[in-house]
Amino acid sequence: MTSEQEALELDATDPGHRDLFDVPPAQGGDYPEVAYFAGNSLGLRPKATRTELLEDLDSWASLGVEGHLDAGRPWLPYHELLTGPAARLVGALPSETVVMNSLTVNLHLLMVSFYRPTRSRHRIVIEDSAFPSDSYAVRSQVRFHGYDADDAVIRLRPRPGEDSLRTADVVEQLGADVALVLLGGVNYLTGELMDIPTITQAGHAAGAVVGWDLAHAAGNVPLSLHDWDVDFAAWCSYKYLNSGPGALAGAFVHERHLDADLLRFEGWWSTEASTRFEMTPECRPPASADAWQVSNPPIFSMSPVRTSLEVFDKIGIDVLRERSLRLTSYLESLLAEVVEGRPLRMITPTDPSRRGAQLSLRVGGTRAGELSRRLRFGYGVIADAREPDVLRLAPVPLYSTYHDCWRAATALAEAVPA
Repeated sequence: MTSEQEALELDATDPGHRDLFDVPPAQGGDYPEVAYFAGNSLGLRPKATRTELLEDLDSWASLGVEGHLDAGRPWLPYHELLTGPAARLVGALPSETVVMNSLTVNLHLLMVSFYRPTRSRHRIVIEDSAFPSDSYAVRSQVRFHGYDADDAVIRLRPRPGEDSLRTADVVEQLGADVALVLLGGVNYLTGELMDIPTITQAGHAAGAVVGWDLAHAAGNVPLSLHDWDVDFAAWCSYKYLNSGPGALAGAFVHERHLDADLLRFEGWWSTEASTRFEMTPECRPPASADAWQVSNPPIFSMSPVRTSLEVFDKIGIDVLRERSLRLTSYLESLLAEVVEGRPLRMITPTDPSRRGAQLSLRVGGTRAGELSRRLRFGYGVIADAREPDVLRLAPVPLYSTYHDCWRAATALAEAVPA
């Protein structure tokens, strides 16, 4: 295996931005800080978050209600501070993008508009290993419209003996009875990056609406939602976007739908800002994704999202993706030596273009949760376990290091007997 010194030398020539983040102290092992590989579950806190959030809180203390217009970052248009950076991150127009609510709430609000089933076309396609919340959401939408969820929800499974979906197999399932395709851009379990443009095009050719859950893709891989002609998408901000637990989510609606007469749920913030305080009983939605907002935004929840998006805006997702490819490939090369002769098997695609910043291992002989605890308290390595047998390692290019990768591989080699 590569030596520790070689890992340190790689960090010297290819540094990330670890200095911008608060890295937790280790609870075991030989190093003061953890080697953190759970950014695909909860990202680390940017150091600027505390200062900037306190600034917004102080505006409340010093101005009261007048903070809506007079705060350093006025609250009334606050959500607009997030729109541009979020749009650039996912390859969208500002008019197509809004930060609001949580991920599954956004999926439901978008499906109100985009899942309009008929007797002949009412099925929804998801991956069998979709994050459970997505599964719950689509099944409940199907039942709400009066259909049988076991029949109407098509769950895509990899071929026998394989761990990832093939694009051709996904396309083959897009029949004339499919109303909606709703897949994860990056699969949460395996780290597989789906071929978003190809599947979107195929879904449209089949007459279906195509939406994407980008929870594990936003801030992880470059996206071009507008150019790919995606109908709608939603993503959370607490994983690769480092905005804190339960942070506000994002939503995208393609501009070709913004002037359409779509049904949607509406509320105080759905109406155009220029007439909001005329207090009329009828909503006047703008021709933008803002029309899908319902309530006024929670400023103190938006603040950490704004701070994080500014980091991505400054560095650039393309630059981060290049480092991610190098870092993930390095970790893969170390793990290749570790899995040999041990009850460990990689289930993430080996093609770097078909994965994000994640490598997942299927674990034998012990439960994944037990192994993750062993790594945390014995070696100061934090990984994410998905029971019963998947250990997920996310080398996040913003703050993970080559030395972290070396630590993780070395710890696994010692924690899992050959």
